Amino acid sequence: MPDSLDNTRLRTFPVNVQLNTVSATRKSLVVALEPSEVAAEYTAVVAEIAKIARLPGFRPGKAPATLVARHFRKEVDGEFKQKVVAKAYKAAMDQEKLDVLNVVNIEDGKIENNTAASITITVDVRPDFAVPDYVGLPTEVVSTEATDAEVDNVIHGLRSERADFKAADRAAAKSDYVKLGYDGTIDGKAITEIAPDKQLYGKVPQTWEEVEGANEGVIPGLGQQLAGLKAGEKKNVTITFPADFAPVPALAGKQAVYAVEVQEVRERVLPELNEEFFKANQADSLDGLKQNIRNNLKLQKEYQNRTAQRRQVTELLSARVDFPVPDSLVASETQGVLRQFIEENMRRGVPQEQFEKDKKELIAGAQKAAANRVKVQLVLAKIAEKEKIEVTEQDIDAWVYRETMRSQQKADKIVKQLAGDRDYLRHVQQGIIFDKAVDFLVAKATVKTVQPATA
Repeated sequence: MPDSLDNTRLRTFPVNVQLNTVSATRKSLVVALEPSEVAAEYTAVVAEIAKIARLPGFRPGKAPATLVARHFRKEVDGEFKQKVVAKAYKAAMDQEKLDVLNVVNIEDGKIENNTAASITITVDVRPDFAVPDYVGLPTEVVSTEATDAEVDNVIHGLRSERADFKAADRAAAKSDYVKLGYDGTIDGKAITEIAPDKQLYGKVPQTWEEVEGANEGVIPGLGQQLAGLKAGEKKNVTITFPADFAPVPALAGKQAVYAVEVQEVRERVLPELNEEFFKANQADSLDGLKQNIRNNLKLQKEYQNRTAQRRQVTELLSARVDFPVPDSLVASETQGVLRQFIEENMRRGVPQEQFEKDKKELIAGAQKAAANRVKVQLVLAKIAEKEKIEVTEQDIDAWVYRETMRSQQKADKIVKQLAGDRDYLRHVQQGIIFDKAVDFLVAKATVKTVQPATA
């Protein structure tokens, strides 16, 4: 039962409750209270306030009820209405025995002393469904053993991080860096006019670009067309922007011509594999460095396998059962999905106006993802109940520690927040239950090792 409607001393009267079905997961309860029932709540509230009321000429708790009701009218009315609504809710739940997930709305109409009251409570209830088979779910992982090629690739990356770049009096080649300036146009019109707030994509007097690098620079494909150019040479480079070019929507799908002038060519010089290099990477020798890398790659692959298995078991669960999910839970989850998506894309440089442009599609996609998340969570909750999976003090301690690392807050501040906000604590406990349920499914799953290309 929601906290706001719980922990209330309620008097017992016959109550008329009418249950209406709005949908498979939404119910409407119309609770009718007689004038005498309402009056009893009013009298009880006034009596409670009178016990602590201080009025001139009266000792504490001795003031007449009528005087207390008049002098503390605002306090009495607020508490009185809350008590009546709480009584109506409890009576409805006692009669209908609903498994409520969320109170969607309460229409309390006009609640007055000595007057009949009609209160409509709309709730979302837990859907009824059979839990699918969840023991022995098939999962696929890849071998955690690192190949020689993977180890060599990591070593090359470590050397590249410490590479030196020396001026080269020759034509640019792959892996070189060139200093250049460029000025772009589309159909003869300067890009600085087409996207005046994105100068970096229009005209830059000086910047560095890797020749045929694995990662794209600011201008997609520019680095792939610089090989063979020497310092002082010029070239017109044709660039076709992707159709979904989010950083600058005005350039999406357009073909641009960039006048490029190379100012300098620098050659990447990798450090030698010597004692100094090994020491800088916490190793004594090349063999020791390779072993460290193999160990790290093994840990990475184990983590990736674990993540993949968690995704696979939840996807299988979702595919094996179908039932309607409560709208209020989907609406709440949709906001979280949208917020996560927007934050991730803002970090990638997607402008705010792009979100507004794609708002309808974003919301539709978020709602679909949210509905599936809610569905999986409801299944996990049933599995956790069936397997008696519970939250322990150690689970909360571990969560607090992880949260301190993530948020950079002190542990006592997080603990205080949990203690002072029951809804937040319940949310954290629920998340822990879901995680433990997924871990249980992974532990009980069957495992097949496959090649990376087919995993």
